[in-house]
Amino acid sequence: MRMYIVDAFTNTPFSGNPAGVVLLDAPADEDWMQSVAAELKHSETAFVEANAPEPHPLRWFTPTTEVDLCGHATLATAHVLGDSRTFETRSGMLTCTATGDGWVEMDFPADPGDPVDADPTLVDALGGVTIEHVERGVSDLLVVAVNAAQVRAVRPKATLAELPARGVIVTAPSDVDGVDFISRCFYPDAGVDEDPVTGSAHCTLAPYWARRLGKRELTGRQVSERGGTVRMTLSGDRVSLTGQAVTIARGELCV
Repeated sequence: MRMYIVDAFTNTPFSGNPAGVVLLDAPADEDWMQSVAAELKHSETAFVEANAPEPHPLRWFTPTTEVDLCGHATLATAHVLGDSRTFETRSGMLTCTATGDGWVEMDFPADPGDPVDADPTLVDALGGVTIEHVERGVSDLLVVAVNAAQVRAVRPKATLAELPARGVIVTAPSDVDGVDFISRCFYPDAGVDEDPVTGSAHCTLAPYWARRLGKRELTGRQVSERGGTVRMTLSGDRVSLTGQAVTIARGELCV
């Protein structure tokens, strides 16, 4: 079966977030998909039944576990398949629309957070971050730092994995022209110490920054080592995430 490696949320090779994309001819065994994802070692690998009628069944696996929602691997899948596609996933129907010039718009459920107190484990794990605010979404903890420099400098401790959440998003107002906010995302409990660019995290980032900045259309920059840009439009309980992608490799999976 065909397999691809795609850098998502970028138009530059070897930046953004790399994802594996496997085109299935039929439903696959869950343990087998997990083994493939562990072999590829990307933060997520997408498995899509490409020949099935739309909505195409789509699942995502980290090297250690299946996840309910993954933005960059969905973008990578839509990029590989081309045109506009609808996928059936554990988070419901996801529609991807090609908008021209290599951009793909994805319609995702928004995941607004509720304010929570900063857990002592969280404060200790994030070290030098001065925490202004913490929210809890369905998936992640959103931590607002006092400035962009602290987001760029943070080096979380291993104890971050002990928190009762999929992962931790650290964000602050932007220090980049044309960008509303910056962020970094950490998922050690899912086998991903730092995710280069995280589409699903922007389902929580968008509601927070839309409320704080008073605007529905936003641009975020994830300032990991590889880096990537996500455009967002918040509309009720949905958020559109728009990004570009680059195919790095095409091959044949032999097992």
